[in-house]
Amino acid sequence: MPNQDLIILGIDPGTATTGYGLISKDRKSSQVKAIEFGAIVTEKNLPLAKRLYIIYQEIDHLLNTFYPAEVAVEELFFNKNSKTAISVGEARGVIMLNAAMHSIPIYEYTPLQVKQSVVGYGRAKKEQVIYMVKTILSLQDQVLSSDDVADALAVALCHAFHSGIIFSHV
Repeated sequence: MPNQDLIILGIDPGTATTGYGLISKDRKSSQVKAIEFGAIVTEKNLPLAKRLYIIYQEIDHLLNTFYPAEVAVEELFFNKNSKTAISVGEARGVIMLNAAMHSIPIYEYTPLQVKQSVVGYGRAKKEQVIYMVKTILSLQDQVLSSDDVADALAVALCHAFHSGIIFSHV
């Protein structure tokens, strides 16, 4: 049975590491909290198709376990390595297809939008994003295993702010 709280799955896609973060807004108290977060890590020596399949399986498990109402995915940030950009795009495609197969609405945000929403400054450093994610979600005593995990939670929060699910973190 799906959870009665509103759940958003935020994803920072990648073929080596895909960060994910599920946040929930309690319908009664309006409190926002992290309910699950982590990273899907694939081994470099695996063929790309196998790595994408692992990402698909893990995302599918999250969708079938937590029943998010919406999925927010970070848009592709083009860097100098076009091979990396292509494989990240392929990971995004697998993730977005999976959500679409579950009939879950998908929203995309640029890294600039995510930082602006969570920190208030679009050029914020990683440390600032991590600090604000931990503050907003009351995770001060917890360690986020990677920047990818913090980014995924930030993407979920960005969507929550943009959609009006939560109004402010200050």
